[in-house]
Amino acid sequence: MAATIGFRPRFDTKPRATSEPHAVKVLLTLVAVGFLSLFLLLPLVSVFAQALEKGWAAYVGALREPMTFAALKLTLLAAGIAVPLNLLFGLAAAWAIAKFQFRGKEALVTLIDLPFGVSPVISGLIFLLLFGRQGLLGPWAEAHDLKIVFAVPGIVLATIFVTFPFVARELIPLMQAEGAEEEEAARLLGASGFQMFWRVTIPNIKWGLLYGVILCNARAMGEFGAVSVVSGHVRGKTNTLPLHAEILYNEYNFQAAFAVASILAFLALVTLVAKSLVEWRSAPPSGPEPAHDTESS
Repeated sequence: MAATIGFRPRFDTKPRATSEPHAVKVLLTLVAVGFLSLFLLLPLVSVFAQALEKGWAAYVGALREPMTFAALKLTLLAAGIAVPLNLLFGLAAAWAIAKFQFRGKEALVTLIDLPFGVSPVISGLIFLLLFGRQGLLGPWAEAHDLKIVFAVPGIVLATIFVTFPFVARELIPLMQAEGAEEEEAARLLGASGFQMFWRVTIPNIKWGLLYGVILCNARAMGEFGAVSVVSGHVRGKTNTLPLHAEILYNEYNFQAAFAVASILAFLALVTLVAKSLVEWRSAPPSGPEPAHDTESS
């Protein structure tokens, strides 16, 4: 009787049906790198090169202008209000959609996706038609001395509208995949609703929550279309960084315009790094592949 111990059959780890020749891999990689270099890296390098064209002193001087500082302050204010409010809305909407069945659930999901299907300029026009002097609520706002459009409140409202789907869209599929078993177990063990939320729900969705907040903040600081419609372009009062950069460029003050744009580019790079870190931390660990080992005698 012959015995074979520790026989390990040979498996082809790269089936021919799913493998590509080395030349094809190199070609595809070169196409991807070339596309990214042409449409992402080259414009990014151009922004910083134009911003520093007249030297570091001119660059710092352009950023220290009172109008630039006011635009930065307004951009941070709009993002600082929009992001926390959208965080609360995203949590509430995702919790309701993932955990409960109710009439109008599909309509709520559709409304959450509305800013993705509507042009930002149209979003700004909606607020203009609502709160403008000839708008639906314009006379009421004017009678109560409330300035909404062509003022800071209009900018904040437009920013909130175009950014509110980001947190919710990240949390809804995540909470649906998690299910409700852990919350039900915590409830049976005597946990209150607050304890269940902070000790069970939040730890399970923390990376998706942070990912949505990062995307929401990036869109809030870089929003142009909706804000441009409702701002009125009042220098030092209703101009955000993107609007201020446009005005400087239209005035042929290219170096100052690119200096302001470099701030937005830097914020975009920081957002990209933060997004990559969150994706890395939230990725499931990859365990070792199971060995195909057989023994026969």
